[in-house]
Amino acid sequence: MTSGLSVLLVEDEPLTLDELMHQLGAFPEVREVVPAADALEALRLLRSRSFDAAFLDISMPGLDGMELATVLARLASPPVIVFVTASDAHAVAAYSVGAVDYLLKPVEQGRIAEALRRISQARSAIPAPDDALDVLQVEDTGRIKFVRCEQVRLVEARGDYVRLRTGHGEFTVRMPLSALEASWSHRGFVRVHRSFLVALSAVVDLHTDALGQLVVHTPSGDAPVSRRHARQLKEQLMAAARRGELGEARR
Repeated sequence: MTSGLSVLLVEDEPLTLDELMHQLGAFPEVREVVPAADALEALRLLRSRSFDAAFLDISMPGLDGMELATVLARLASPPVIVFVTASDAHAVAAYSVGAVDYLLKPVEQGRIAEALRRISQARSAIPAPDDALDVLQVEDTGRIKFVRCEQVRLVEARGDYVRLRTGHGEFTVRMPLSALEASWSHRGFVRVHRSFLVALSAVVDLHTDALGQLVVHTPSGDAPVSRRHARQLKEQLMAAARRGELGEARR
């Protein structure tokens, strides 16, 4: 087993990113530091690997550090979170999402040492890592359940939440639709509308409703198909049909 921490560093300012990589790399307990310029790049990295810890900037374009931390908390084996920011305005919120430390820029080497100590303590309770977002923890009528990616047929965005539609019911999770799109696109999910993702394997057919809107039908409900996504969806459905994967509704 390889020793040392693998660290994901998410920072959109190149100079700060370089400085933090240098600072973290100076510690012998850090095996590697992998940079990401924004949250979506971080999620793409998490498709194929896991990290022991994640140092996250808070103020980033698009998905910010707080939102990213909320997504990471839903992983089967989440990294330990440390926030790095220029302001202490989000300190209370940072600890509420499970962060073990909150570092203010410019970061002193001593504070990084303290953050690494807290990460090591927190990791004693973390199980072996799993694939990013392959399993989501959800709450259902006071019970905690675990929904696998392959159980989901349709995903609908509802504000800060997404609604997962499966063959066993519907479940709400707090995360942006873009996060699931980034993580699940390689598992057969496609964007059909700004508010919907659909599993190709769950598609029964396409039809036009009474208003002339193209609609994709699954056993767990229908979703509108926007004009910008219609052509690509039809091509993806044709390819799935040729592979014999179309209409095999997820359990």
